[in-house]
Amino acid sequence: MSKTMKNIDSFTHVRGESIFVDDLITRQDTLIGLVFDSPKAHGKIKEVNYSKAEKVKGVVKIFTYKDILGVNQIGEILPDEPLWAENEVHYWGQPIAFIVAESEAIAKKARLLIEIEIEELPVITTAIKAKEKKSFISAPIYFKLGDTAATFSNCDHVTEGETFSNGQEHLYLETQGCYAVPQENGSIKITSSTQGPAQVQKAAARVLGVAMHKIEVDVIRLGGGFGGKEDQATAWAVMAAVAVQYLNKPIKYILNRYDDLRMTGKRHPYSSFFKIGLNKDLKIMAFEAEFLQNSGAAADLSPAIAERTLFHATNSYFIPNVSTVVYSCKTNLPPNTAFRGFGGPQGMFVIESAIAKMAEEMGIDKRKIQEANLLAENDEFSYGQIATKVEAQSTWFSAKEKFEFGKLEKEIFSFNRKNAHFKKGISLMPITFGISFTNTMMNHARALVHIYQDGSVGVSTGAVEMGQGVNTKMLQVAQITLGISANKVKLETTNTTRVANTSPSAASVTADLNGKAVDMACVALIERLRKVAAKMASVDESTIFFKEDYVFVNGEKSEFTWETIVAQAMVERIVLSENAHYATPIVHFDKIKGKGHPFAYHVYGTAITAVTLDCVRGTYEIDFVKIVHDFGKSMNIGIDIGQVEGALVQGIGWMTTEEIAYSSDGRLLSNALSTYKVPDIFSAPKTVEIIPAAVEGNKMAIRKSKAVGEPPLMYGIGAYFAIQQAVKAFNKNYKLKFDSPFTPGKVLTGLYEKN
Repeated sequence: MSKTMKNIDSFTHVRGESIFVDDLITRQDTLIGLVFDSPKAHGKIKEVNYSKAEKVKGVVKIFTYKDILGVNQIGEILPDEPLWAENEVHYWGQPIAFIVAESEAIAKKARLLIEIEIEELPVITTAIKAKEKKSFISAPIYFKLGDTAATFSNCDHVTEGETFSNGQEHLYLETQGCYAVPQENGSIKITSSTQGPAQVQKAAARVLGVAMHKIEVDVIRLGGGFGGKEDQATAWAVMAAVAVQYLNKPIKYILNRYDDLRMTGKRHPYSSFFKIGLNKDLKIMAFEAEFLQNSGAAADLSPAIAERTLFHATNSYFIPNVSTVVYSCKTNLPPNTAFRGFGGPQGMFVIESAIAKMAEEMGIDKRKIQEANLLAENDEFSYGQIATKVEAQSTWFSAKEKFEFGKLEKEIFSFNRKNAHFKKGISLMPITFGISFTNTMMNHARALVHIYQDGSVGVSTGAVEMGQGVNTKMLQVAQITLGISANKVKLETTNTTRVANTSPSAASVTADLNGKAVDMACVALIERLRKVAAKMASVDESTIFFKEDYVFVNGEKSEFTWETIVAQAMVERIVLSENAHYATPIVHFDKIKGKGHPFAYHVYGTAITAVTLDCVRGTYEIDFVKIVHDFGKSMNIGIDIGQVEGALVQGIGWMTTEEIAYSSDGRLLSNALSTYKVPDIFSAPKTVEIIPAAVEGNKMAIRKSKAVGEPPLMYGIGAYFAIQQAVKAFNKNYKLKFDSPFTPGKVLTGLYEKN
């Protein structure tokens, strides 16, 4: 298996030939959709007048909840999210109607002519306010280990504090979009930019009042997702499907960037409170945390994200006594949703902040506490799983050794001593991230593999390619298992008719689940072909092996090609198609008790981050990030390193520059790239060095190649604490605060803060 195989989409990407939803050739009678959304964050709809809009030439119809033949409901975890608002609106940007017109320009003109009267109601925009008002999405979730109350009384050092981590805009390059086309007998095909094709299919069938087999969802690829298209791609596809059902004409709807920013949810902001206790040996003996998750106006995936926060509330540390609780708070913001890390980053930020505050009060370096508490083999997580194949300590000490951490510290100390207006800071950030859907029933996948008569192969899976390279890895699995050249294998689009009932491409498990299914299907096919080859070569089956497009017998290349064996299999009427199903073993979790074994394995790593701070302007540069990362046995190191680099910069953005802002009446203020700052080339680290950890790999991962999509994002948290150290180096009176992102404005305030 080639570890250097390029992403199979790279050639068409750089030439501008890759096809996305908006690139599809449309039928001549295609109509364009556009949402009319709420101009208020909370209120009762008194009247909506569509008459002027309906009279615009080229407007075909304006759809509302009254046109739904099924159920006006797209909520999956909880049925609390209507497709279109009925009598009340609960956030600014909530869809109320769907304009279908001959062109986007006509639809936009009509949208401006819709008149609406809303009786405004009180608006809640923060989780703290929601808790005060007892406004919750669902019941709180608790995890407990040991007895924190009793332990705190015996701790030598105890401190408390609070943190805030803001939301984050997904800002995928390709905005939300879909193209729905009527088929025969009332069926509809939807090409959607979604991470969850089965969810789109299920929701569309529910709203339209038809069976799921009437809805076919096809996904070519996504221009980025990051979790923002796991659940929130559904609404737009379903709206288009409703219009198709009524008009029997194709409907295309691609959100523009402003609409996408206004109407979609973000990473969840969290307001959190902690208490931490240490003994004289710097061992963390007790930790308590209360997380207030700003869920927005509907559940979306918030309860699952909240649970994941608790799974990662202790990060890479063993703490024998833990008590954590998370509240999913209902506010009048767009329903917040999945984002790379899925609640884990918010949890990790709190424990790292607690350690930093304790270190400040004790007058010691934060990393002394970090190092004294790193996970070891057979330690217990707060949710009951026993840690095995633990690499927390090995990656930590490997990073310190390989990157000469002691030398780096001395260089920074020397720089700070010599420079009055520039200061440097450095941090160590360990990560431990569990791999599996924490909802056990979602840990499954299927693959459909066809060997055609000429020996070429078609592979269909439930995996959605969104830039992470999963299709390349699926091709690698098929190639090595079948023993054929890569050019013989084609990855098909992700389609609910070919591969049904799929879990979304999320939770970093897409390659594991679907790769295992592909491997199983290919193994079954090879077993059949081995019998054919053994008969043709007059040898025992056990001596047959397929490699390099040939049959090998006892390790020697024979005269029989792959194509020859496939042709003979056709003569013998051997089945050359296989549908395989894989379900992750060993995972289980009791949500009532908060105990179980929810993860197939964990990914570990440690990052060293250094920054230089301009103490006059409050601006900073990331000098370098040096990482030892647990890839397992990477099956494609090029793709995996790319994932680490991308996730790292996304994490740095969340911690430093990306500041979501809403007005007090619930209107998004950071509604354009002029007001929302994502990392550019100048914000990214000057250098990033990544060394694979020397580990065995884990058989639960595909080819022992561990998941890599989400875990590296948490390395970005290290930037916050490196900047904090630099601020402290300039201003000894600065008291640590834990309010991310740490924007230059906040930094400047900290630089000149007085007692």
